[in-house]
Amino acid sequence: MQKLTAEYGDENDIVSWMELVHTVSKQFPGLETEESINEHKCTVLKFMNEQRAICVKDNNRVVGVLLFSKKHNMICCLAVLPEYREQGIASMLLNTALNCLDRTKIITVSTYRQRDEKGIAARALYKKFGFVEGELIEEFGYPNQRFVLNPLPGKCGFGNQ
Repeated sequence: MQKLTAEYGDENDIVSWMELVHTVSKQFPGLETEESINEHKCTVLKFMNEQRAICVKDNNRVVGVLLFSKKHNMICCLAVLPEYREQGIASMLLNTALNCLDRTKIITVSTYRQRDEKGIAARALYKKFGFVEGELIEEFGYPNQRFVLNPLPGKCGFGNQ
């Protein structure tokens, strides 16, 4: 097997990216219908055009995805195909995204609440990267929790000094 790396996704990846989305859609509130998945595809293409979509590919198959927002300094979406989990792909994606975001400010991500079975791996991942539990929220009618990554100590707003 080749060494997997994270890279910006582009329009050439959209078919494989959306195959991943279809595979994991039942795990994500807001992706329950074909219409919502089509809306998500438009969002992914927009993020791709703005270099805010990161993926990991095995050959040409997208096996992990992450969307992030520089404007809101947040992780928007992170997913890995079930058969590729527990191989460090989510960590690779998250690490790459964090390097693209402003570490002098708070970074946020929304994930499942503590007792939600779907959130066990995601919550552990975010905690491993230093995120801490924040406010309880609801998204797409589903109970979630915001996680917060505090600014790095010693960083100032003038580059990476």
